[in-house]
Amino acid sequence: MTASEPEEGRGADSEGERSAPPTGLPESGGWRENNTGLTRAYLLAQRAARALVRGVHTNWRRSLHLRVISTTLVLSLLVMAGLGYVLISEVRSGLLDAKTNAAVNDHRAGLSYALAELQENEIGDRNRLLNNVASELTSRSGDTGLYSVFILPSVSDELGWATGEGSVPPRLVEQVRQSEVFDQQYHTYTRIDMEDGSVEPALVVGAQINQAYELYYIFPLQHEQEILDLVQGTVALVAVLLVILLGLIAFMITRQVVTPVRSAAQSAERLAAGDLTERMTVQGEDDLARLAMSFNDMAGNLQEKIQELEELSKLQRQFVSDVSHELRTPLTTIRMAGDLLFDDREELDVSHRRSVELLQSQVERFEELLADLLEISRHDAGAATLGIESADIRDSVMKAVGDAEQIAERRGIKVILRLPVDPVVAEFDTRRINRILRNLVVNAIEHSEGRDVVVAAAGDRDAVAVAVRDYGVGLKEGEEHLCFDRFWRADYSRVRTTGGTGLGLSIAKEDATLHGGWLQAWGLPGQGSQFRLSLPRQSGAELRGSPLPLVPPEIALGRNYPPFGDKDGGNGTEDVRGPERGRFGPDEEEAL
Repeated sequence: MTASEPEEGRGADSEGERSAPPTGLPESGGWRENNTGLTRAYLLAQRAARALVRGVHTNWRRSLHLRVISTTLVLSLLVMAGLGYVLISEVRSGLLDAKTNAAVNDHRAGLSYALAELQENEIGDRNRLLNNVASELTSRSGDTGLYSVFILPSVSDELGWATGEGSVPPRLVEQVRQSEVFDQQYHTYTRIDMEDGSVEPALVVGAQINQAYELYYIFPLQHEQEILDLVQGTVALVAVLLVILLGLIAFMITRQVVTPVRSAAQSAERLAAGDLTERMTVQGEDDLARLAMSFNDMAGNLQEKIQELEELSKLQRQFVSDVSHELRTPLTTIRMAGDLLFDDREELDVSHRRSVELLQSQVERFEELLADLLEISRHDAGAATLGIESADIRDSVMKAVGDAEQIAERRGIKVILRLPVDPVVAEFDTRRINRILRNLVVNAIEHSEGRDVVVAAAGDRDAVAVAVRDYGVGLKEGEEHLCFDRFWRADYSRVRTTGGTGLGLSIAKEDATLHGGWLQAWGLPGQGSQFRLSLPRQSGAELRGSPLPLVPPEIALGRNYPPFGDKDGGNGTEDVRGPERGRFGPDEEEAL
């Protein structure tokens, strides 16, 4: 009853607390503040643990030195634990076997003595006789108290004698009494309670003297336990010292290997960064020294090859520039003669007139090719410069569309403009940007397959962008990068109808990069393509995003609208009044 009363009281208190109205606002608030503090402490500890795990994992992945030393220490601990377990097990077994043999022999001698005394004095006082026997057997153990003697009766009406501390385990008593042979010895291990309250291990050996009595010896194992503790402590100390020594050895050996490897890695990084004069220090004649010599030979050969390639590239650029300049003089003469023939073409017959018109168009294309070659040679030589001025990107779009208007009219294509109402001012080279946009619009017209072309412009706080969208054959996977290569054509069987040179997109890409901007392409077979030019508003600023998406919104959202100006005269595309606002990265391919 007494134990249950506090529980009832607690239950009543709990019910009272639950049923009481929430009038104790300070107590509730204190509990909440305490709970909030514990939560914060838990979250801080969790973050610290995660940071520690991440730091250890990062160092483990990056440091060969740490992995080798850690692995050596762990394996050393496992080996020493195994060896220590085997050694201690063998020592324990040896000590117990020696103690058991000695105990059995002592018990055998005492058993013979007790049996002889009982047989010689069958008529005398049995109690005094057993007391004398117990005393005599105890005295044989010596002054150190090597063992205790217990004489227990096998029947209930007899008395027993004990000369020491402890008790005989019941399991051994039962085993002895069930024995059919009087002198059959049995032993077991037990623990005895000492007078000072401690518990010590002991060995008990017992056997029947006759049908009435049993003789038991209890041997304390304190000495053997002290020896075993000493062996365990010695093994543990030696194991710790060996593990530390092995760790130091692993540290020194690994350091001899890791240090040259780290030096080689640092040299390789500097070489990859463009320092062709980087060389490794060669020490000795071992494998690491041969690695350093091989690295130095490789760096030297690489430096020579790069110098040869730079000289060859310089010669090629000079050759292209010289040829372009030298061709201008005969081309000017041919152009003058062609202009005279072209002006008088009405006086010629039909076949000659067609030849003169063809000559005029090819001479114009030749001039464009020479101009493009000169521009490419400037970019390759790093001599291209920018004439930066503050201008409205909408004016450049209108000029590019105006320049391509005649080509669009001849092909029956409509160019749809989506320009913001407010000015979109940025700092750029108007001549180069106009050339980029004119090239994009003309290419879109040429590949639109008779469908309309959409040109959109937008701007935000940091950047401006122009996107040119066509609904023609599109681009295959991977061609969005190849289209900027020089003289690359998606379909070599396709005939150029606008007289392109094959260098327009390559020059446009170089001009965009010169501005610190992006010129990117997207396309799908049968869905058309879109080219996006993104420029920073301020010259020299880093471009971090674009106000227009690279992937058209109708494609990114999974909608497939009929293209502008389809052959059946339909116009199934939504009229987007303004460009999508947002920031779009240089490598975006995902949906909006």
